Amino acid sequence: MKLVRDRIPEIIIDSGMTPIVSNGKGKHFSFLLYSKLIEELGEFMDNPCAEEAADMLEVFTTLLREHDLSLVQVSGVADIKRAQRGGFKSGVVLHEVKDDRDRKSS
Repeated sequence: MKLVRDRIPEIIIDSGMTPIVSNGKGKHFSFLLYSKLIEELGEFMDNPCAEEAADMLEVFTTLLREHDLSLVQVSGVADIKRAQRGGFKSGVVLHEVKDDRDRKSS
């Protein structure tokens, strides 16, 4: 059992086979979407291309709709966070944070 694109059952029928399907609802649908996003991320990691990225985007935008969010809204918040804290382009890796405040006081 796995979540598939909406037209997949129709494509299966057109090929002469019979799909057995149900429709996910509520929390179960959200769980299926999270699982599908992980699956699509794995495929993108194996083959980073526009097609695999589009699959991730399709699942992600569906998840946003399930949580009453829009891509425009999320993009706006991302812009604000990027302006305040930066993005991830530079590849900065934080290894540790040392608290030097006590030394400066003495």
